[in-house]
Amino acid sequence: MEPMTMAAMGGSLAGGLLGFKGNQAAAKQAKATAEFNARVAENEAIVLRRRKVDEEKNMRSQSARLIATAQVATAKSGVQMSGSALQAAADSYFNVQQDALKIQYAGDIEATAKASEAALARATGAAKSSAYKMASYQSLLAGGTQAAQIGA
Repeated sequence: MEPMTMAAMGGSLAGGLLGFKGNQAAAKQAKATAEFNARVAENEAIVLRRRKVDEEKNMRSQSARLIATAQVATAKSGVQMSGSALQAAADSYFNVQQDALKIQYAGDIEATAKASEAALARATGAAKSSAYKMASYQSLLAGGTQAAQIGA
């Protein structure tokens, strides 16, 4: 074989190897980035859940103060807690429960959305990683094929 052919063959192999290494690194990076994004989404879900728990707690505290104020005003006026006054107090308690359930439901929806976001990030990362790995093998194969054709 002449020196030029050997150099060309070595260049083809080196190019294929560099393409392989580069795409393998890109595959690893794609997977790591996806995992990072998934963890960010999972951490956001935790923060959102805590925020909803605090929101519910604050709503219950404010409602309890309002109900207590109404009960004190009713007692001060000399009206017995029966009939309309009792019905109003019961309605207040039921409304508090409904509001609390709405806050909990909204928290569940947000948590589910963040869990889906994390799963999508991981799936996207896995797909990108697979694509880069496939490209790395194609690069290696192309380099080997070119080297074989030059050597022939």
